[in-house]
Amino acid sequence: MTKWEARVISECIRRWRENGTVTDEIAERLLVSYETWRFDWVRVASVSLLVSIVCTFIAVAALLSEEWLRRLMARLFDSPDWAKFLAFAVLAAVFYGAGLVRRSGRPQNVLTNEALLLLGVLATAASLFFLGAAVSSLGEHFSLLLLFASCVYGALGIGMRSRLIWVFALLSLGGWVGAETGYLSDWDVYYHGMNYPLRFVPFGVAVCTVSFLLGRSRRLLFFWRSTLIVGLLFLFVSLWILSVFGNHASEVTWRSVSQTEFFHWSVLFALAAFAGIWHGLKFDNEISHGFGVTFLFVNLFTRYFEYFWDTLHKALFFAVLAATFWVLGNWAQRIWTMGRPGRGKDRVQV
Repeated sequence: MTKWEARVISECIRRWRENGTVTDEIAERLLVSYETWRFDWVRVASVSLLVSIVCTFIAVAALLSEEWLRRLMARLFDSPDWAKFLAFAVLAAVFYGAGLVRRSGRPQNVLTNEALLLLGVLATAASLFFLGAAVSSLGEHFSLLLLFASCVYGALGIGMRSRLIWVFALLSLGGWVGAETGYLSDWDVYYHGMNYPLRFVPFGVAVCTVSFLLGRSRRLLFFWRSTLIVGLLFLFVSLWILSVFGNHASEVTWRSVSQTEFFHWSVLFALAAFAGIWHGLKFDNEISHGFGVTFLFVNLFTRYFEYFWDTLHKALFFAVLAATFWVLGNWAQRIWTMGRPGRGKDRVQV
């Protein structure tokens, strides 16, 4: 029902209670027996800011179609890489400054403030790119630039207490791990016998371990949740890729073996998911529990597609899939309604 209808009903129940028409117990049951429609303003704000950023890029692209501006941009991009580096660094500082000013003046406008910081992050990435172009002595060892970017983002994230910038620091660090191991192996597919997905399994474990250490630090406690999410994302996505492709270097070798050869990777993937569920239940950690449950189902559905796509009739295949999702939906709905007040026959359907 609408908020106006809810106010009318709640006012009637209040008067009935005051007049003795209903007891306090019945009044409480009536108050929780209906729900009010709530507009998702957070989603509207998120979509609006995303559309705003996209429209900004479109406006810039349209502006660049002007002849005089194209000549000006041509002069700018013909300038030395050091000049471009400094220009984007100044632009990044402007965005960061605007974000900090808005956050101190309007801390409730979280999405707008984070959007300004995101623009600062992108300008910082462009600045570091041109820094790498200016320092051409790096050659193929550009992974050092990613490590430097991770340090810059990490310092900015801690200094401005921004989880968004901190996440980019972790992502840049992951990029450095991939690029550095590639450089050390002379860009071979394997590094100490590990292909790229397998290399990120210990990296994901390391990031998760760091997140728990951050949870014990009063100064860095602010970043432990985002660190854990990034670490689990690296870990579970890598294990999922390994469960499909294994530790193979090319599509030719992957196709030459049976799918059962990857069974041990599927078992490892499932054990990691169960470990996440166990940790979430034992320590009341909804992040590890959510990742464990989600990727356990990802593992099961991936195995279902692998083993039964070619053997089952497509009608039966999708019928089983539909029934599975139906059971899963009902189970999720039962969990969602569990413990909610006013459920059952006392709930008014509006």
